[in-house]
Amino acid sequence: MAAPASVRPPAADAAPLRHDYLSWGRYPRVPHRRVQRLAWQDQLPEMLGAASPGSLLAYGLGRSYGDVCLNAGRDLLDCSSCNRILEADWQTGRLRVEAGLSLADLLEVIVPRGWFLPVTPGTKFATVGGAVANDVHGKNHHRAGTFGCHVSRLLLHRSDRGALVCSPTENADLFRATIGGLGLTGVIAWVELHLKAARGNALDVETLRFQGLDEFLKLSEQSDRDFEYTVAWIDCFAGARARGLIYRGNHAGDSVPHGDRQLPSVPCAAPDWLLGPSAVRLFNWAYSSWHGMQPKGSRTHYDPFFYPLDAVPRWNLLYGKRGLVQYQCVLPQSEVDTLARILSAISASRQGSFLAVLKTFGTRPSPGVLSFPRPGLTLALDFPLRGAATERLLAALDDIVLRAGGALYPAKDARMPAGVFQASYPQWREFLPFVDAKCSSSFWRRVTGQEA
Repeated sequence: MAAPASVRPPAADAAPLRHDYLSWGRYPRVPHRRVQRLAWQDQLPEMLGAASPGSLLAYGLGRSYGDVCLNAGRDLLDCSSCNRILEADWQTGRLRVEAGLSLADLLEVIVPRGWFLPVTPGTKFATVGGAVANDVHGKNHHRAGTFGCHVSRLLLHRSDRGALVCSPTENADLFRATIGGLGLTGVIAWVELHLKAARGNALDVETLRFQGLDEFLKLSEQSDRDFEYTVAWIDCFAGARARGLIYRGNHAGDSVPHGDRQLPSVPCAAPDWLLGPSAVRLFNWAYSSWHGMQPKGSRTHYDPFFYPLDAVPRWNLLYGKRGLVQYQCVLPQSEVDTLARILSAISASRQGSFLAVLKTFGTRPSPGVLSFPRPGLTLALDFPLRGAATERLLAALDDIVLRAGGALYPAKDARMPAGVFQASYPQWREFLPFVDAKCSSSFWRRVTGQEA
């Protein structure tokens, strides 16, 4: 094994602890009784031992959208300073890293050595622990499955059993519960994962237009066959006509200059008039026109392909003072008509989303008990909060999704009713025995009524 690599240790002049930790959607806004900052793994036994029943939740970088990373009125454990690479075998791509390490910092170390993340979500500012706890997926789900598919072992600290190594062969049931387990089975100390070999930082990318869901499905099937990464942007105001753009790419095997992609940070919350249907229609038209004029094929650095929004610091403020909710569902592959009904309902509501992403999930099973991805079509949308109008729309979408046998994604949720969660995840009772008595979250109490 190679010597451990150092990745930005905690700064000595770190900002004082805050009691207003937020999720990325900035909703709901809840107070926390106490926020402790974890600096070293050997602090975990004492912190878990001192916690009150159901009071503790590990917190990474807050990139979950709703309340799955919040613990209203109780305690948070900020793990972002535990961000070290503990072991690295650069011949095989096997790494052991602390759970608080961000994907951004990890990429800086692994890409120059000829490796890439086996699965990555749409932001690099998530932690490895968060990627495990939410069993995140990416543009290559049709080939690689979820992040948890590439985790070989992890160390979990529990209040009742201490530190446990978990893997498919050691404490296997707890391993399955922890992947996609929303941080409720204990505190993840380190994760061992297998990287993907990828020479260079470049991808060969193609952008194609589609008109209608039938054309999307045809292009998606061909793209999933020939390209490792595929995803589509869709114009929500187009309704069932579903016009949009498919992006697809493969690793190019070489490198290109990155340049400075960082745009100015959004200085403040956007005014309400900027969030109206006219503004969204204009944005969608401009987005479609601009990307439609770009060359069909290009070679690009991985950053703008995988993480386009990360170039805009605090882009979540563009959704206004009240924050945003993201709605991500998955439908069986046969439910194309249901997808059309969802798009029609959004268009009719005049609450179209700036950012609407459509993709097909593959058949590789997720290892986690509560993992979200399953074969079918997944649609993710961001909505600015507009009070009762937004609530009515999302409730209508819930009904459409459940009738079709679909499910919603906890990592993106801020308002799913208990009945919707329990119908989406009938296995949640199987998961209950693995919840650590000292761990809880706002999300878990909301969707299960469990107050432990």
